[in-house]
Amino acid sequence: MLILGVLASGRGSNFQSILDGIESGFLNAKIAVLITDNPDAYALERAKKHNIEALVLKPKDFPDKNAYYSHIAGELKKRNVELVILAGFMRVVGKELIDRYRNKIMNIHPALLPSFPGLHGQKQAADYGVKISGCTVHFVDEGMDTGPIIIQAAVPAYHDDTEDTLGERILKQEHRIFPYAIKLYSEGKISVEGRKVIIKGASKDAVLINPPYLFQ
Repeated sequence: MLILGVLASGRGSNFQSILDGIESGFLNAKIAVLITDNPDAYALERAKKHNIEALVLKPKDFPDKNAYYSHIAGELKKRNVELVILAGFMRVVGKELIDRYRNKIMNIHPALLPSFPGLHGQKQAADYGVKISGCTVHFVDEGMDTGPIIIQAAVPAYHDDTEDTLGERILKQEHRIFPYAIKLYSEGKISVEGRKVIIKGASKDAVLINPPYLFQ
């Protein structure tokens, strides 16, 4: 059973999708702890409902960024966390955490990286007038949404889309591919070679953006 630690800052809808995957038996995993930087995050309510330990760790309570992320890494290690999940964690992760969990921190971004990194990827895509948008699960490195890409899902983008309408379409796919990426990791099917994520057993013709048994 894969032991997860989740970092979230807001409502935690991706956190919920992972919880649902675990409770349905789709994921052979356990969430050991939720860590949030926001004492008002709705993710805390989700954790409470599912009897998951939750910690509120605010950066202002630490002397600097290094101390903050070193403490988070310590809390995760204390609970034997094997994979760290960023489920709407609205901060750039510090080097102290990345170094301790190299290629073991997954994030989901609401755009088809490397296009539109950073905040408000949905708005950036809608304003740019793209015809296809989507979401990306990737490993976290020191850059802004620059880590190796694990899996992506595409959605159509329309000329009259707003950040909200496009974001809603993308969010549905986020809730599908994030648990799927975690499942691949838990089954030992993911390896990283330079910038590329290799998925064991996947043929070159496999349409990984649409895992067939998830998109019906």
